Amino acid sequence: MEVMKVWGAPQMLRSSSAHVGTGSLVNLSRMYKMGAGHQSSVQESKSFASYLADAATQLNGKQLEVNRIQQQLVTDPDSVDVHDVTTAMAKAQLSLSLAQTVIDRLITNWNEISTTK
Repeated sequence: MEVMKVWGAPQMLRSSSAHVGTGSLVNLSRMYKMGAGHQSSVQESKSFASYLADAATQLNGKQLEVNRIQQQLVTDPDSVDVHDVTTAMAKAQLSLSLAQTVIDRLITNWNEISTTK
C-alpha cells in the first residue's frame, strides 16, 4: 500500500471511512486503472513467475559476489578483509537455504493440491 506524507507524518491511504487516520479517502479501483504514468498510482502487480525469476537472479548475484571476493582474497589478500568474505559467504548460504525451503514448500503444496480432488 502506498504511503502519503501529511504534515511530515506518514499516513496510509484510506479507502474506507472506517479506517483510522486524517487523510482523505481514496478510491483504489480508480488508482489501479490510471496505470503507472500517474504519480499517485499503485504499482502494477507482478506475476509469480517474475518474482521467482527476480529471486533466482538475486540468488545468483550473491553466489557470484562470493566467488569474486574469494578470487580477490587469493590474488590480492591485502585488498580484502576476511570478515567481508565470511559475511558474503553467510549471506549467500542463507539465500540458498531460503530458496531451497521455498521450493520444497511449493512442491509439497503443489503435490497436496494435485492429489486432493
